[in-house]
Parts: sequence; structure tokens; C-alpha cells
Amino acid sequence: MSNARQKAIDAIAGTEYDLNQIDFRTAHLKELFGTLVFSEEVQKARLPKPVFKALQKTIKQGAQLTDPAVAEAVASAMKDWAIEHGATHYTHLFQPMTGLTAEKHDSFLSPTGTGSAVAEFSGKELIKGEPDASSFPSGGIRATFEARGYTGWDPTSPAYIRESPNGATLVIPTVFVSWTGEALDKKTPLLRSMEALSGQAMRILKLFGKTDVVKVFTTVGPEQEYFLIDKNFLYSRPDLLACGRTLFGAKPPKGQELEDQYFGTIPERVLACMADCETEMFKLGIPVKTRHNEVAPSQYEIAPIFEDSNLATDHNQLTMDVMRRTADKYGLVCLLHEKPFAGINGSGKHNNFSMATDTGENLLEPGQTPHDNAQFLVFCVAVIRAVAKYPELLRVTVASAGNDHRLGANEAPPAIMSIFLGSQLQDIMNQLEKGKPETTLPGGFMEVGASVLPKLPRDAGDRNRTSPFAFTGNKFEFRAVGSSFSIAGPNTVLNTIVAESLDFIATKLEADVAQGKTFLKAVQELLSGILRDSKKVIFNGDGYSEEWHKEAERRGLPNLKNTVDSIPVIVRKDSVELFGKYKVYSERELTARYNIFSEKYVKEVTIEASMMVHMAKTMILPASIRYQGEVATAVNATKSAGVDAGAQVDHLKEVTATLGKFQAATAALDHALHHKHSGEPYTDAKAVRDTVLPKMVELRTLGDALETMVSDDLWPLSTYREMLFIK
Repeated sequence: MSNARQKAIDAIAGTEYDLNQIDFRTAHLKELFGTLVFSEEVQKARLPKPVFKALQKTIKQGAQLTDPAVAEAVASAMKDWAIEHGATHYTHLFQPMTGLTAEKHDSFLSPTGTGSAVAEFSGKELIKGEPDASSFPSGGIRATFEARGYTGWDPTSPAYIRESPNGATLVIPTVFVSWTGEALDKKTPLLRSMEALSGQAMRILKLFGKTDVVKVFTTVGPEQEYFLIDKNFLYSRPDLLACGRTLFGAKPPKGQELEDQYFGTIPERVLACMADCETEMFKLGIPVKTRHNEVAPSQYEIAPIFEDSNLATDHNQLTMDVMRRTADKYGLVCLLHEKPFAGINGSGKHNNFSMATDTGENLLEPGQTPHDNAQFLVFCVAVIRAVAKYPELLRVTVASAGNDHRLGANEAPPAIMSIFLGSQLQDIMNQLEKGKPETTLPGGFMEVGASVLPKLPRDAGDRNRTSPFAFTGNKFEFRAVGSSFSIAGPNTVLNTIVAESLDFIATKLEADVAQGKTFLKAVQELLSGILRDSKKVIFNGDGYSEEWHKEAERRGLPNLKNTVDSIPVIVRKDSVELFGKYKVYSERELTARYNIFSEKYVKEVTIEASMMVHMAKTMILPASIRYQGEVATAVNATKSAGVDAGAQVDHLKEVTATLGKFQAATAALDHALHHKHSGEPYTDAKAVRDTVLPKMVELRTLGDALETMVSDDLWPLSTYREMLFIK
């Protein structure tokens, strides 16, 4: 075997990597954390006291920075701090609608005109940048020839230093808007939605007498799943290289059936890579907490502690970037696609959502007796109502061509949006629906059956791995988010729909109290009614079962099975009214996203289909024909020797028949790719889904069948049994 596949295996076998690049005995975690961040501690040490107070008021209370002198002082301190850390350039980092981050680097250096230069960075340069906006997705907001776009400093997400082999760069998180003022990014709507939720939550807290609260934050802890495989395999798989997932690949003899990967011993090279990633993340102030093997072979997870939604979004984008860059140092490639390998678990990004006050109170913390915790019940029921009223909006936030392959199986939740509450909270909600809840089911203790072991406290409710939206103690876990996603989109929608629910509740309670009704009685009556109207979305059973799909249909829950089905929700009248009311998206911005989502779907599927045709014609077909020729030669030689060749003839017939179907399927997919686009993004998305995707499935089925027939020394593509298990 001398093809790219064998060369990949030979390279892996012959390469040793330095796994001792990090020494935590000399670089302690406490000393590393936040060393590359322009943090509150650094700000306090370097800024004049009035400037520091003004900046912190903006960060913690949302007060607007109006004094130019504050920006000048911050810019000067930030520049000096960055240069001390080796920075030569600065960049405004933003999150365009590509789902990735974008940056343009500018030097601190400014010529003086006398043959020398000085390092400069002004408040004006800190506050606003001007990258070219013409080549980013705009969905029709900007024409290609209209290039002006602006980045605006987001002081709530601290600047940091990105180190590189030849220097460092000061990175300033920003928003990105067009010359006409519309959001061209994912961060601007997120910040708007956070303000909307804070305003409505404050109304609720005021009714509860919480006058000391100035602001309510939404908090997120996104668990990040990913695959690590040897990068040599990447070079032998054009599909992985171009598309991030395998377009062909027969099921291996061993996959995840034995369930021995989950929480198993982390392979040494992978653990070294993880430790290196975490070191970089600690320096950048990312509070990573957990690492472990995931269910599928070569699949892993990293999870942080909760943070403010905006900061968590920035940190998750940075986490993905650090993992990709660090993996290369260990001869690995980090795959963040939702379904890089068929037939085993895909990767998600469990979005753990809660709300907290600036005084440190988690508003979804039930306490020891949640049945008489009226404040918790109000905020919890508000979330339930939001999901029940807007399930299709939640569905569209997790829609993509990649996530379509993942949702609905292998521990990924189905596309039907439902809520799991667990036995304790479900019991309380049942009581509340009928009247005033009186009791809370105790968690108790587990009797393990070994006297040497202490009694283990039992949680009051179990978990449900098939639920897309599950209550897990003091938060809701939105499990349907894809691993490659920015969490900005899902959290923007979550914040907005919860804000609408809080608005509804606050308005009714304010009116009831004004009319003389006692507050707690008004709360009880209102929540009981909401639960009766919203309980259709609550489901504690198996989300994969066919019975649930039938039951969900009977309840009237929508089942938008793919991205194309869900995209129109973006521009539906009720969506436009909702986002317009809370000033999160304008109708023009929603229309732009409707077009961008449609265009992205068309492009991703078309790229994958084109790659399938290329691989079929240039790799699988030649190898299969070569093998067919070898079998035919062997059959003729056997017959010439006067020996019965019946079995070989049958095999030749099977190979020839499959090969013929494969050639026909390749031609059919090639033909489907050349259909004429209408120019209307959503119409084209429907056409691609209905004409191209089915032919991709057919071609893959035949290609995978050939992999199981063609001689192993001729097969050109690295196989699942190699990529998933050779470390």
C-alpha cells in the first residue's frame, strides 16, 4: 500500500511528539489565570480612580460612557500594558454572520516625520474601527460595492493579549455594524437582548421588594464537544479538509457499542493537548473547569464555569480557536463539525442558561423549599412559558446543514422543542397548576449497599439526555445547540423570549396589585393559568421514541425536521413583532438573516456535494475499477486452470453491479448540482434540500458498500477504524 492512506498511517507510526510542553510545577494555575487579560484588577492598578469607577459602572451597571477623557485614559493604559506584554499591533475582534471571528491588525507604531516613530493608541481608535464590510454576509443590507462598516468597543468584554511565535497582539472585543446602523454581527443583537431581559426582570424584582438590584444578567456555561484525530488523516481525506466531516465512510467493526470511551482514561497525547489548551485558556481568563472523554471514540468535552452571556460567548469563540491552534502542536486536528463521522455520536454545545442579579443572586436557584420560593417560581414559569410560546424560534437558532445530521439520535435531542423538569420540580408545577404548592419532594439519600461508603445525597430529580431543554438544578440546559455554533444566536433568542414572558407577568402582576389584590395571591393565580396554557411543552420521557413524536403532534408542538423547514420562522409576522418590540432585531435585520441562513445552507450542501462527486470520480471509482480488474483476471485464471470459479464470479457480479450503480449515482448527483439557481436564497435552499441531498445519501450508501468490497490495499481513503482508533 503506497497511497495517501498508508502514508498517513506510516507517518503516525513514525512520529513522536513532545508531550511535556507544560510544567504546572513551575507555572501554577493561580499564577497563570488572567495574566493576558486587561482585567478589573489590571484596570484598577493602571487607571486613575475616577476613570476606573466610570468604566466599572459601564461594565457592571450598563451606564453609557459619555466622557471622551475616559476612553483616552483607558486607551493609553491599555496600550502601555499591551506593549509590556510584547504586543506590536492591536485588533478589533468581531463576530460577523459567518459564525467565526474576524480581525484586522493595526500597528501601534506611528512615524513622527523626523525619521523616528512613537507608539500611539488613542481613545478614538479604541472606541471605533473601520474594517471593510463588503465581503461579509449581509443578507442584502449592504451591496458589494458598499464597503463601509464599523466596529465599536464592547467594554463589558475585557481586552486581552494573543501571543504568537513572532510577537503578540492586543485584542479588543467589539460589535460590527453597517454604515446605515444595522447589526452585521452576532454580538450586537445579543447585547440588545440582554438589556431587554434585564429591564423586564427588574420589574419583577421590584415587585418582590428587591430595590438594591441595579441590573440582571443572563449567564451561560457552554459545554463544548469536539473530536481529535491525527492530522495525517486529514491530508488523506479531502472531505474532512474541505467540509469538516466525512462524506464517505463504512461503519467500523467497533464503534461506540461497548461504551468504553465515555469517561474512560484520556489518551496520553490527548491529555497533553488538553493541558496545553487549558493553559492558554487560563491565561486568557477563560474559566474552564471540566475535561473528559465523550461517548464516541476520539470524542471529548471541555466545560467552563458560568459567566455573563456576552463574555461567555466571546470566551467560547476563543476556546474553539485555542483548541484548533493547540491541537496542531501535538499532531492532532480538532473537528468541531456536528457530525464528522456517521453512525456515532455527533458533537453539541450544551448551553446552560440562567439569570443572575448584580448582587450575585441566581434567579433560577430553587433553594431548599422551592414550593414556597415565589420568586424562583415566577422566573422558572417565565422560561417555561417562553419555550411553550416560541418553540420554533428556539429551533431556528440551532438550524444548520451540519446540525441536521446530528439532531434526533445518539444523545442529541430531537428537533421537537420540549422541557424536562425532573420529578421534584414537576411535582411542584403540578401543585401550582391546581393551586398553592404545599410540599417539595425530598432528595434523600442513596443506599449504595457497602457499609464503608458514606450515604450519598440524592438529587431531587434525574436527568434526561434526550430533552432539548432540561432543568438541571439551577439552570436550563439547551442541548440542541451545535458544536460549531456561536452561542450568541441561541442566547439572543432565549433572552428575548424570556424577556417577553417576564414583561407579560410583570404587567399582569402590576395591574393586579394596583387593583388591591395581594401580591402572593396574584402570583399564584397568574402562574397557575400560565402552566395550564404552557404544560404542553413539558415532557419527561424518552424524546427519541416514536410515541413521543405522535404525542407531540397531538399536543400541537411543531416538528421542524430540518434547517430549510425552520428558516421561514425568522421573518414570520410574530417574530418581527417580538424582536421589534424589544429592539433586538429590526425587520430589515431579520430579513438579512433569513437570506444569510438560506445562502449558507445552499453553499454548505453544494460544497459537500461537489466534493463527493470529486472523490467519487478521482478516488473511489479508480480504486474500484482496479479491484474489479484484479477480480476479473483472477476469475479468468481460475477458469483457465479448469477450476470452478462460481464464488469468484458471484463476487465479481456483486462488485460490478455496485460499481455500475455508483457510477450512475455519481452522474445523477453531478447533474443535480448543475441545476439553475433562481437567485432567491430560500427557493434555492429548498431546491438543494429536495434534489441534491437525497442523491448525496444514495451515493454515500453505494460508496460505503464498495469500501466493504474493494481490497484493503487499494482503498484510497483513511477508514473509520483507522481515524477513530489510531492515536
